Amino acid sequence: MIYVAETLLKIKAVSLSPKEPFTWASGIKSPIYCDNRLLMSHPQEWTTVIEALAAIIKEKYPETEYIMGTATAGIPHAAALARKLELPMGFVRSKAKDHGKAKQIEGEIMKGVKTLVIEDLFSTGGSSIEAAKVCRDEGFDVLGILSIFTYGLDRCEKNFKDAGFAHDSATNLTELLDLSIDQGDISPEEKKEILAWKETL
Repeated sequence: MIYVAETLLKIKAVSLSPKEPFTWASGIKSPIYCDNRLLMSHPQEWTTVIEALAAIIKEKYPETEYIMGTATAGIPHAAALARKLELPMGFVRSKAKDHGKAKQIEGEIMKGVKTLVIEDLFSTGGSSIEAAKVCRDEGFDVLGILSIFTYGLDRCEKNFKDAGFAHDSATNLTELLDLSIDQGDISPEEKKEILAWKETL
């Protein structure tokens, strides 16, 4: 969705730096960095993105009965979506707590309930897939995984296919790059550099 890409660029949630790449948590050097947490500080723009995600759910996952966020980046967006759609919500940790009831999922466990996992973005898809597996293992009927943004890496697509999870995103790297050229943030040559980087992963 172009307007989601416009929104992310407007609030500077996306940074493009082909010459001085960023380092992801995985150690991958990337010419682009997307920080969707910034949406929380921009209520109107956040509402725009949440409405876009809600539209995808109504179109592609209309049977959704439960919204599950990924800790921590997916939690606020999952909460906003659950509120808008008037659905129950929970979140899943990357690992179980080492205290209390040692939960990995927070929120009521509803076995058999049709559930959509909400993530802020997809890079390789690994952490999103693991979260969805945890939900499935607890008895949730996982319909798929939805994110605001995807880098569109081939590795990501393969990982989702191998894991057997449907996935969708509100916007993607190509849309962001095309808009960035239109706005004069990057040159066509820099777009080629970024796309060439994408093909190496």
